[in-house]
Amino acid sequence: MKIGTSVEELDTPVALIDLDRLEHNIGVIAAHYRDKTIRLRPHGKNHKSPQILGMQIAAGGTVGGVCAAKVSEAEVFVNNGADNVLIANQVVDADKILRVAALARRVETTVAIDNEVHIERLAAGARALDTTLGVVVEIDTMMGRGGVRTIEHAVTLARIVTATPHLRFRGVMSHQVPTQRPPTRAQRFEEGGRYIEHVLAAKRAIEAARIPVDIVSTGETWTYDVAATFPEVTEIEGGSYIVMEVPYAYMDEFRYALRIMGRVVARPDGRTAIGDVPIDAIAAPNGLPTLKGVDGVAVSAIDHHGITLSSETEVPLGIGEAFTLLTHQQDMTVNRWDRFAGVRNGVVETIIEALARGCTN
Repeated sequence: MKIGTSVEELDTPVALIDLDRLEHNIGVIAAHYRDKTIRLRPHGKNHKSPQILGMQIAAGGTVGGVCAAKVSEAEVFVNNGADNVLIANQVVDADKILRVAALARRVETTVAIDNEVHIERLAAGARALDTTLGVVVEIDTMMGRGGVRTIEHAVTLARIVTATPHLRFRGVMSHQVPTQRPPTRAQRFEEGGRYIEHVLAAKRAIEAARIPVDIVSTGETWTYDVAATFPEVTEIEGGSYIVMEVPYAYMDEFRYALRIMGRVVARPDGRTAIGDVPIDAIAAPNGLPTLKGVDGVAVSAIDHHGITLSSETEVPLGIGEAFTLLTHQQDMTVNRWDRFAGVRNGVVETIIEALARGCTN
């Protein structure tokens, strides 16, 4: 894969990122937040690329840093220029905590907690490296995974963090997804607003205990505009908007920037074509990929060998012809690739390295 190569000449399967569409998506968020106090904290898991993060920060409307799902992911982004990081998960292993503390000696570093044990372990690691770690309390609003279940527990944790040397209480965070798919705009604002209000209730209770709250990190792609209507929200952890996926089609202000291109390698019969895109190249936990631009033909199966395209009539694709697919799960899909071809006008303009790919610890 070389710069200047036409898309038609690329070996397949290949991950393509349309640069015009990528820049459009980045611009939507930057423009929406331009005159507001709320900011985007780009989620690195949705593109795995310091280069794309740099584009997001340069466009404006961000915190100037990154949200990371894992410690190793945070390390990649800090090593490649991010000047602040929020690890939006709990960290408990002693060696990982030391790695987090090492990051805190270089850049502003914040970690999520939801239990007193987290406080003890983070404090021990920060003390060992004589540094200070930022802490946010995660609030469970609907996911049923990490996060405190009561406002009282959030206040208790905030009090303990405030009294613990080498830790600095920063605020609260949460994550949520819509329960109605696809939601209407009114449903997004009603449901998303309800979740955000729950987080703000915790924030206000902590402040009532005379503990300052600097960060309220709540909201995602589906509520980027909802969160902006709440003055107390300081940032959202947005990621899905960046390259998009089929289940987010209702957010029609964003465009599909990521495509996986393959070629037909076999035609067992007139209504069936076999492509060279295996499950290793495009994730499918939320549904089979969508074939783009070929009416009447759909993906009927995918495995480690390739993909099956089926139609009730003749499939208009011959052996060797290219096709492109849209994913229904883009963070898992981007994690399958070491690099993407950044294309414009049918030509590779840049190679986008996914340096945080595979960072699971």
